[in-house]
Amino acid sequence: MSVNRKLGAQRNKLLRYQMILDEYHKHNSEDIPLTKIWRKHIYPKFAISKTTLYIILGTPVKKELDKIEKVQGSQMQLF
Repeated sequence: MSVNRKLGAQRNKLLRYQMILDEYHKHNSEDIPLTKIWRKHIYPKFAISKTTLYIILGTPVKKELDKIEKVQGSQMQLF
């Protein structure tokens, strides 16, 4: 698998993580437990497990996306 394909797959995964985080933050408040947000809003839309949601919440998505953009920007273009 080429470097571009790996970076593209990683970028797409991080963009999906960002969509999930946006949905989580839209419904998050102090008095609503994470399990309820996951059950009512996250799982029906994205079909991910609660464990995966915890992994996503711990992932620095913006930082990782910036790194990928920097690497892709520094690569030579063929056309």
